[in-house]
Amino acid sequence: MYRHILVPTDGSTLSSTAIRNAVAFARDAGAKVTVLTVMEPFQIISMDSTQLSDTKSEYEAHAKQAGDRYLAEAEREAKALGVPHALLQVTHAQPWKAIIDTATEKGCDLIAMASHGRRGAAALILGSETAKVLTHSTIPVLVFR
Repeated sequence: MYRHILVPTDGSTLSSTAIRNAVAFARDAGAKVTVLTVMEPFQIISMDSTQLSDTKSEYEAHAKQAGDRYLAEAEREAKALGVPHALLQVTHAQPWKAIIDTATEKGCDLIAMASHGRRGAAALILGSETAKVLTHSTIPVLVFR
């Protein structure tokens, strides 16, 4: 069935639930997982309050630390269930595109992700990353609520 599943995470509660479910699904399918977190690049004009209060280097350090925490959580899940895994953190201005590009580059045959993340008001204005992945991906997408 599926052999390599990409699991994007943004550290939200729903994303954590999606990781648990995706890793369990991978175990049952005999698949490996690649867990991805996408750090958006620092921008002077932003709706993200951390980018407004931090310098570029502070923002990048905080974002990297947060990404490391999200990936460590996913790694604990994968190790606990004995699922082969890889962890990846990338920087990209469009997280949905980074998700699709990574899935393609890594040869993933499924993307498993949360229905929405921690995007707040920006998601309402710009649209959720999950909706964009669903719209543009040619790789099947499994969405967890």
